[in-house]
Amino acid sequence: MSLTLQKLVNDLDEKLLNEHRLDTDLFGRLESIQRSSGILHGERPICPFLRPYFLAESRYNAIRHAASTLNGAFVSLTRAALDHPEIMSELGVSEKEERWARLETGYLDVSINSRLDTFLTADGFAFLEYNGENPAGIGDQAALERLFTNVPIVDQFLQDNQHHYPQPQIRLLDVLDSAYRDFGGKKQKPNIAIVDWDGVSTRPEFVILEEYFETRGYSTKICVPGELEYKNSSLIAGDFDIDIFFKRVLIHEFLERFDETHSLYQACSDGNVCMVNSFRSKIPHKKASFAVLTDPRYSQLFSSEQLATIGRHVPWTRNFRYGQTTYKGGSVELVEFIRAGRDQFVLKPNDEYGGKGIYFGWDSSEAEWDDAIAVALQAHYIVQERVLVEKTDIPVFMNGEARIESLTVDFDPFLFRGNVEGGMVRLAAGSLVNITSGGGETALAILEGF
Repeated sequence: MSLTLQKLVNDLDEKLLNEHRLDTDLFGRLESIQRSSGILHGERPICPFLRPYFLAESRYNAIRHAASTLNGAFVSLTRAALDHPEIMSELGVSEKEERWARLETGYLDVSINSRLDTFLTADGFAFLEYNGENPAGIGDQAALERLFTNVPIVDQFLQDNQHHYPQPQIRLLDVLDSAYRDFGGKKQKPNIAIVDWDGVSTRPEFVILEEYFETRGYSTKICVPGELEYKNSSLIAGDFDIDIFFKRVLIHEFLERFDETHSLYQACSDGNVCMVNSFRSKIPHKKASFAVLTDPRYSQLFSSEQLATIGRHVPWTRNFRYGQTTYKGGSVELVEFIRAGRDQFVLKPNDEYGGKGIYFGWDSSEAEWDDAIAVALQAHYIVQERVLVEKTDIPVFMNGEARIESLTVDFDPFLFRGNVEGGMVRLAAGSLVNITSGGGETALAILEGF
């Protein structure tokens, strides 16, 4: 953040604290609006902040360009994996996942909508994970931006400073519709099913999206996999004919419960439903995709521009196992190298979400790190080099008082057919920055001219 922009935001924060430090009426109103608007994780309001996160236009555009370039690398990686069993194995794609990934989609994209989990750093940004199959948070932006119209100081600040709010929910519907056209769909307004399990914490977001799709004239139904039937060449949920299957259910959870006799497999196999994202999106979604991106053995898969973006913005990553690998031009025995350098590395399961199973070396004692290594060697884990994350000061209201907190920023751009529109802004005090683990979320506002 430039010094000029930093001062502008600092002045705003000072005004907010002076005006609202003990404003329990405002705090209560903001929480109530979140509950009524569905800005929730389960039953918990997700925004304990008094303002949006402000991102300079120049920085946003740099992230957009790099993310789009990296998206192309994931497409190349996926095509290579489908042609080369050794790459599929390196990614940790199971035999069943691969079979379902080979179902034809009717469109060229690997992921119609996706998200790159990104840390902002003092001198730039780094992409840490790719949510290629099931990105949450798209429905939250519009509701969050409306939230801050209830804070007059923020409303005035936005009137006084040229800005824009990205509109990812608009782009989501646009790409769902365009994927359907590429698939061969002919309905002017196809029916959309949003599909996940009962009781998931992200259901409030589904309601936000359902309401928005309906306002655009697209009949929409939230349903669960058990409701699906395949009759007369149509995938249905009750009396609802499904044209676009908007998949929010996690692929590995779905495949644990169902096989090729399930209605969805039959409909996809027959080419009678447009599924977004398809089962193919599981391939780049694996965290081991970052091990392939950063390993010189696979550099021939990527263009020079993609390799340059990987070199600048993707931290060194490897599948965690015994054996030699390269690190900064040299050769190391991976396990012992990671054991000795715990302050610089994080261990992550290859296919999990919500921060489950992650071990941060710098937050671990020597004994704890040894235990983490033992766990990681018994499963498919990746190891990734630490990224020093930028912190931001932001006014937070809790326990009846507003105060400034210095929090880690996780800005995760949304990609729609490879192009960025907005992103999720998550903030937390610790190393793990996600909503599932107790972090918060706020709106993204792009300040123009910076």
